[in-house]
Amino acid sequence: MKPDVHVLKNGLKVILIDTKAFPSVTTLLLVGAGSRYETKENNGIAHFLEHMFFKGSPKYPTPYEVSTAIEGLGGAWNAFTSKDYTGYYIKATNEHFNTMIDILSDILLHPLLDPREIEKEKGVITEEINMYEDMPQSRVGEIFENLLYPHSPLGFDVIGTKESISSFSKKTFTDYMDSLYRPSNGVLIVAGGLGGRTDYLKKIEDTFGQWEDHRFKTYERVKEAQRSPQIQMYTKKTEQAHFCLGFRAFPFSDHRRYALTVLSTVLGGGASSRLFMEVRERKGLCYYIHTSRQHYADSGNLATQAGVPKDIVKLKLAVNATLEEHKKLSLGNITDEEISRAKEIIKGHFFLSLEDSYNVASYYGKRNLLERSMVSPEDYIVELGKVTKDDITTLAKTLFVPNNLNIAVVGPFEQTNLKASDLVL
Repeated sequence: MKPDVHVLKNGLKVILIDTKAFPSVTTLLLVGAGSRYETKENNGIAHFLEHMFFKGSPKYPTPYEVSTAIEGLGGAWNAFTSKDYTGYYIKATNEHFNTMIDILSDILLHPLLDPREIEKEKGVITEEINMYEDMPQSRVGEIFENLLYPHSPLGFDVIGTKESISSFSKKTFTDYMDSLYRPSNGVLIVAGGLGGRTDYLKKIEDTFGQWEDHRFKTYERVKEAQRSPQIQMYTKKTEQAHFCLGFRAFPFSDHRRYALTVLSTVLGGGASSRLFMEVRERKGLCYYIHTSRQHYADSGNLATQAGVPKDIVKLKLAVNATLEEHKKLSLGNITDEEISRAKEIIKGHFFLSLEDSYNVASYYGKRNLLERSMVSPEDYIVELGKVTKDDITTLAKTLFVPNNLNIAVVGPFEQTNLKASDLVL
């Protein structure tokens, strides 16, 4: 599974990956455009634009014609927006690649952005905001990053606000596109069973080769200066209290990311993890609990999230049980067996995910767009295997310090002026 890399004359990087598997391919375009490139006034524009690309283009002028063109291939498609990139993909059999690339290029390079469709979509996204508001398990993670990055676009909610999206006009979209949607700020990946065809690159040049390039906007770097633990309580009528507890970490360029991956898995990566066993199995305080890590170009964090009883005493018990496991790791209380098991979990899940051509495209695409690297899956596993007990303990000591603690809570509590010290025993 060796990537074949090309750069078009306009600066667009193209990666072809033949998995030698089934004759289906994922064609994915990633662009370095997300909510961290926004302002308070246009917060939500990256996500809204993602919707608008599927609302019509010269060759496929209505949403119906876009969807029927793709479904007529027996294909699937979707798009997604994050804080630092946006992606668009179509997945179908390789015999339909010419049509796939034609659809993708037409809707992305020549969107109609019909003002009538924009107004209709405002209602759709308003309901999407309402949907997430009714999902505290999702909302608490957003509040956690609002807490971490309060004075930076990195702390914005990707979806925006009802107030911001209601103000958008066609010019809001074209201005944003002009500032970021450029070929040298993107990467196009075709992954799957390529089937020995040799015309993929030519078809891409015929379509995306017309994309004009010029300089694009850069993001506002995060300035981190946390001096004390922080807490944000979001009062909402719920049947559970949801908390997200975590610490500031480091960018994706930091080599300690491999140790952090293992640490995260030991802590809360599955039913055999420490937090699952301690907080759920032994104490019966939650149904779900998991630990995840997030890396950006200039920052990062490690966070544990759980849903616990809507009782302040049990919330405290769960928070402190979670922090106790963090403390044990910083004291070097970790076994070789735990480390070995965590590495096998990561390795197994990672390679199983690569059975899907979309995940292959996403892996190589994100690595290339965000990190400017081409680390192979095999090399990734080799680096992971080098992580030692000392690496994990040193990292835990560095990250898990009281002044670096952040806690977000969603639940039916009135203690909106709660301090972090009120939850930590």
